[in-house]
Amino acid sequence: MSTILDACTALEHLKTYDRRDGLSIGELMDSQKHGGLTYNDFLMLPGKIDFPASDVVTESRITRNVVLKTPFMSSPMDTVTEGEMAISMALLGGIGVIHHNQTPESQASMVRAVKRHENGFITEPVTLTPSHLAEDVLDIKARLGFCGIPITDTGALGGKLLGIATSRDVQFRSPSTPLSDLMTPLSELVTAPQGVTLEEANKILSSSKKGKLPIVDADGCLVSLLARSDLLKNQSYPLASKNPATKQLYAAASVGTRPNDRERLKLLVEAGLDIVVVDSSQGNSVFQIEMLHWIKSTFPKLEVIAGNVVTREQAAQLIAAGADGLRVGMGSGSICITQEVMAVGRPQATAVFAVSEFASKFGVPVIADGGISNVGHIVKALALGAGAVMMGGLLAGTEEAPGEYFYHEGKRVKAYRGMGSLDAMEQGRPGAPPQTKALSKGTSTTSSTKYPAPKEAKLQDNAATSRYFSESSAVKVAQGVSGDVQDKGSVKGFLTYLSVGLQHSLQDIGVPTVSALRDGVSAGTVRFELRTASAQVEGGVHGLNSYTKRLFS
Repeated sequence: MSTILDACTALEHLKTYDRRDGLSIGELMDSQKHGGLTYNDFLMLPGKIDFPASDVVTESRITRNVVLKTPFMSSPMDTVTEGEMAISMALLGGIGVIHHNQTPESQASMVRAVKRHENGFITEPVTLTPSHLAEDVLDIKARLGFCGIPITDTGALGGKLLGIATSRDVQFRSPSTPLSDLMTPLSELVTAPQGVTLEEANKILSSSKKGKLPIVDADGCLVSLLARSDLLKNQSYPLASKNPATKQLYAAASVGTRPNDRERLKLLVEAGLDIVVVDSSQGNSVFQIEMLHWIKSTFPKLEVIAGNVVTREQAAQLIAAGADGLRVGMGSGSICITQEVMAVGRPQATAVFAVSEFASKFGVPVIADGGISNVGHIVKALALGAGAVMMGGLLAGTEEAPGEYFYHEGKRVKAYRGMGSLDAMEQGRPGAPPQTKALSKGTSTTSSTKYPAPKEAKLQDNAATSRYFSESSAVKVAQGVSGDVQDKGSVKGFLTYLSVGLQHSLQDIGVPTVSALRDGVSAGTVRFELRTASAQVEGGVHGLNSYTKRLFS
C-alpha cells in the first residue's frame, strides 16, 4: 500500500514530476505526428486565477503600427461589412474592413463616413457661406449625417468665422432661406483660440452647453472645429479604435490586385483610409507582390494587410514585399468550399500557428481569418499567435450587416454568402440575375439552363472574381456557397459579449493580458490537450431531451 503524503508538501511534490501536465505548443502542433488541427481538435488547460475578469486587458496588435483594444475584425464581405458595421466595430474597440464588391466611389464614401463619425479636432470641417441656403444644410445632414455647419466669409476653412447653422436654425424654415437670415451669429458662439489643447477644448465644450466649438486664430479665422457629439462618444465608447494623431476612428477597406484597384485605392486614401487589406484567396501571387510594392512606394504611411496565406513559404514572399500584417486562412470559413473543390488549403489552427511563428520573427502580426464560431475559437487563435480574429458568419446576422431580415423556416435570418459563391461572382455582370432579391428574400436568383450562357464580350469589375482569379474564366467555378444566418441583434451587444467572454477565458487560463497569453505559450507554462472525437462530444451539450442555448443576456 502506497504511503499517504502530507498535504502540506503537495506543491513541493509537484516539482518532482519531470514535465508539466498537458502539452506544450510545440508538442501539440507537431503536424508530422498529429496532422493538421482545427480549433475543435484541442483545449487549453486551466491556470491559476488571482485577478478579476474585468481586469483582463484584451489589447492586441493587428499591423506593425496599429493596436486595437479588442482583437476583433469584421470580414470584407458584401454581406458583412459596409459603413455601419465598420463604424460600430471601431467604436467597440475592433475594426471593420469595408468590402470592395461595389463601385470605388461608394466604397470611398463609406470610408469617409467612418472617418467623420468621431473626431478630435476636425481639421477639414464642412463649411458654407452666408449666401448658401437652408436646403444646403439639410442636404449635408442627409448625406453625411451631421449638422452644425460653420459659416465663413469664403465658405472654406481659413475664412473669417461669421456664425454656425444648426439643425434647429433650419427647422421650420423655407429651404430657400439664405443662411445669413437664420444662422446663429458669431456673437452667440463660444470659441477657443488656436493652440488650445484637446483636453482644454473638451473642458470648454462640456461647460458651454454648445454643440460645436470653433477654433479660431488671432484674426478670427476658422482653423478647426470640435463637436460635443464626439465628447459624448468618448464617454460611451472608451475602447474605440482611433488614430492617435487625429483622434478619428480607424478606417479599413479591401482592394484587389488588378491595375484598376490602384485607382480605387487612391480614392480610398483621399477619403482618409488608414489600413488597406489586399484581398485574395491565395496571396502568394505576382499580382499581389507587385501591388504591395506599388502601395508601399506610393503610400508609404498606409498600413497594408496582405494575404491570404497558410504556409511559411507564402508568408515569406509577402513579408519581403512589405506587408505590415498577414491574413491567415484558406477554405476554413463556414461558407467556403475551397478545400473541398480545389483540394488546396490547410486546417486553420495549424495554419495560424505556422504562419504566426514565422511572421513574428519579423514583427509582422497575423490575423486568423475564418473558422471562428465562438469565444473559445477566438481564444485559441490568439494562443496560437494571432493578433486578431476576422469574423464573417459570426457577425453576418447582426443589425449592422448589409441586407434585410427575412423569415426562413420560422427563424428571423439574414442572407450570408461567400465571396467565392456564384451569387457574389455574378454581382454587377451584364445579364446577371439581380442580387437584391437573393439578399432580401434568402433565395438564389440564379437558374440552370440546358445550354450555357454566351460568353460576355466585355468583362466588368467584380471583387469576387478577382479574389479567386476567375475574371477570364468562361465557366465560373464556385469556391463558396450562399445561405443565411440567424438574427443576432445589434453588433454592439454581440461584440460586448465576445469581449467579456474573452476576458473570462483568459482568467480561467490564468493570464491577465493577450501578450501574457502569448508569453505563457512560448514559455510552455500555458498548456494544451488534444481532444478525441469522444472528448469533443463530451465537451458540448449532451444527454438532454431538449435545451435552450442563450449565449448572453
